[in-house]
Amino acid sequence: MLPPEQLRTPDWFAETLERELRPWLKLSAPQVAQLYAHYDLLQRWNKKIGLTTVKPGVETVLRHYCESLFFGAHFPGSLARIHVADIGSGAGFPGIPLAIQNPDWGVKLIEANQRKAVFLREATHLVNNVAVLGERAEDVQISCDWIVSRAVNPVEVVRSVPRIASQVALMVGRDDFSTIKSTPDIAWSEPVQLPWGDRRICVYGMFHVERST
Repeated sequence: MLPPEQLRTPDWFAETLERELRPWLKLSAPQVAQLYAHYDLLQRWNKKIGLTTVKPGVETVLRHYCESLFFGAHFPGSLARIHVADIGSGAGFPGIPLAIQNPDWGVKLIEANQRKAVFLREATHLVNNVAVLGERAEDVQISCDWIVSRAVNPVEVVRSVPRIASQVALMVGRDDFSTIKSTPDIAWSEPVQLPWGDRRICVYGMFHVERST
């Protein structure tokens, strides 16, 4: 991965992020450059190992980067210096944009596919607050504040609560959320609609145990 300062960030990339995310957050120029460095590497590696099927260009920026950053902007509660585990990180979403958006977070990318894990290590060696774990979620021995995930069966993800973390944030379809919203001991906040996809939402949950009286 080339250092961001060695790549010229195209105007279309920066302008798309600024325009689409304006209501919720503002990125610094170095953050935009880091995101573009990941985008550039993703496009090159995608030809070899099939990391994403989303069309290059604006569609990728909206679906992968804007959605991940919107997701990060809507986390509830106090978020200073938290530790996050991204289960099934794949090409690095949402974990890498979250790490760039929040440089004081510690982000662990969990990815069992070893070729994807190699890509993630290459994509993050200049992102200081990220570590890559090339393991299955059920095998990792870590403790974090939040689990995050997208494009992974949410039923499988919530099984890691509270072993890995007591809070969970997901980017899912409304139908997928219906399969987990009654999960015992997880209290969910109201879903937040993603602006760029029909029936796709962000949901945030906290583990709690009902105590009998």
